[in-house]
Amino acid sequence: MPRTLVVTNDFPPRQGGIETFVDTLVRRFPPGSAVVYTSAEAGGAAYDRTFPHPVVRDRARTLLPTRRTGERAVALARRHGCDRVWFGAAAPLGLLAGRLRREAGVRRIVATTHGHEVWWARTPGARTLLRRIGAGADCVTYLGASTRDPVRRAVDPGVRFARLVPGVDAEEFRPGLDGRPVRERYGLADGRPVVLCAARLVPRKGQDTLIEAWPMVRRAVADATLLLVGAGPYEGRLRQLAEEEGVLDGVVFAGGHAHPAMPLFYAAADAFAMPCRTRRGGLEVEGLGIVFLEAAAAGLPVVAGDSGGAPDAVRDGESGYVVDGRSPAAVADRLVRLLRDRELAHAMGEKGRAWVRREWDWGLSYEALAGLLET
Repeated sequence: MPRTLVVTNDFPPRQGGIETFVDTLVRRFPPGSAVVYTSAEAGGAAYDRTFPHPVVRDRARTLLPTRRTGERAVALARRHGCDRVWFGAAAPLGLLAGRLRREAGVRRIVATTHGHEVWWARTPGARTLLRRIGAGADCVTYLGASTRDPVRRAVDPGVRFARLVPGVDAEEFRPGLDGRPVRERYGLADGRPVVLCAARLVPRKGQDTLIEAWPMVRRAVADATLLLVGAGPYEGRLRQLAEEEGVLDGVVFAGGHAHPAMPLFYAAADAFAMPCRTRRGGLEVEGLGIVFLEAAAAGLPVVAGDSGGAPDAVRDGESGYVVDGRSPAAVADRLVRLLRDRELAHAMGEKGRAWVRREWDWGLSYEALAGLLET
């Protein structure tokens, strides 16, 4: 049986969109056809026991394309008879492609790009390394045109590109789930309107814009509450900002939660918002945003920032709105509209769910990846 070595830093129990992407697709591989090589993570051993394929954890918290990492990847490919490799994120581990091909006899290599490769494509030194990654892979995948085009311009013309996007389990994320346990846990059981944002607490995701918009939202919808799910280095600044804006009582910091817990958070909300924005002169962008798709599948209207590929995950004016992620006024305007007009919010949620079920399916994504890995 053909076997694939999956080399990635982005793997549960670490939380994030890329982690969900890689984990969900590898779970669909036939039994005995995949091996995962990933970095160390707290709780990794317990998680790996639930995974249907062997997971080999390095001692390092972050895998880098060093000699030692390359030696271990080659040894794993030989030991498990892997004739193909999938790099869950092309940069930087895709630099190991040549060695795996030469020393382990790997015949097919696919490298997947998300959003951070745009930074590589636009930075002189990193661009040279990205060109090497492209040359070493049989196929480079992309999420959408906004993230594909900078990478394509950075690599050699002969590199093959193919679209590979995440999906959503529309049975797991669906309307009608009971969100009361989440509301009761966070003191929201009185039926107040709730806007959910689920993302790492980092500047690019735009939680600060939401907090700056919240005084305007609450002037129009007095009891509205912002529910922030996620952890990250920006939390201290966000709490300080909520206090400065006078809305600390209207913002709930729920911390990070494992992906299986998320459907009930969507069920507890009336709308979803993540006003992501491009930073650092175009070097830091949002790749896509699985959370927008999950929210739509759960029947929620979505407000997304206009960074990178995020607009690809929302049908502007139909399943939600795309806004300037740097404008608290624009964010507040759309959220007030959705919270005041429940019929509009419901209609957008229905359209979003129908669209996700039609076009964002994990089965189709797996079939696409499996086809790209065929030697």
